[in-house]
Amino acid sequence: MPYLTVGRDAGNIDIYFEDHGVGKPVVLIHGFPLSGRSWEKQIPPLIDSGHRVIVYDRRGFGRSSQTITGYNFDVFAEDLRKLIKHLDLKQPSLVGFSMGCGEVARYISRYGSQNVDRAVFIAGIPPYLLQTPENPGGVSLDVRTKIEAAIKQDRLTFLTSFFETMYNADLLLGSRLTEEELRYSWNIASMASPHATLRCVETWWADFRQCVAKIDVPTLIIHGSADRTIPLEGSSRPLQRAIRGSRLAIIEGAPHGLLATHPDKVNPLLVDFLR
Repeated sequence: MPYLTVGRDAGNIDIYFEDHGVGKPVVLIHGFPLSGRSWEKQIPPLIDSGHRVIVYDRRGFGRSSQTITGYNFDVFAEDLRKLIKHLDLKQPSLVGFSMGCGEVARYISRYGSQNVDRAVFIAGIPPYLLQTPENPGGVSLDVRTKIEAAIKQDRLTFLTSFFETMYNADLLLGSRLTEEELRYSWNIASMASPHATLRCVETWWADFRQCVAKIDVPTLIIHGSADRTIPLEGSSRPLQRAIRGSRLAIIEGAPHGLLATHPDKVNPLLVDFLR
């Protein structure tokens, strides 16, 4: 299994990655609290359409090292930079989901867009998730406090409720979502670092407004109209306004976890945009 050492604490900090197919490179960056496996339904159509698909696990999640350090977007973007250099990727497209969109924004802001072909934000947290008078559709800091308290009290029970909300299970279970898929997500997240699970929550309220102002590559934004986790009006809608020339595609009835529930809608958008 391929790993890349990106640093050290008590031992090596290793990032697990997979590299599939040939063609134009696409890097897929997963959301919280999952791993690269959350892209399972997107990888085959991207490979079939002529792309080299790279997927990796963020530090603390999946099969990457469960380190104590480095849970902020500067470090996350640096890990991504090291992976891109290690694989010698030329003009990759960067595709983020949810928290993974933070890496896309911070990477382009820090390292420039000269070596980035395109950017895709799917149900992302940029530009600034915090609820303010200027962003009334955002998320209150009270939500962060409640989530952190729930994780500290009983992380595994928190994950159950988190995924039920993420997938709108009350509406989609049995139609666009199976019990097995719901359990699969829980199993992946349950094995993540408890420390990383807690520490990543605070990063969701990072301010990416200056970052997204620097994005000057073709950009696609995808969001579900029924997202209960990251509200459309407090995230992707202002993001579309902030990135000149970007396109916003709203998938009707889709929840936050639309990679799993609506691949029939997400995948054609991805393939067409990245072609």
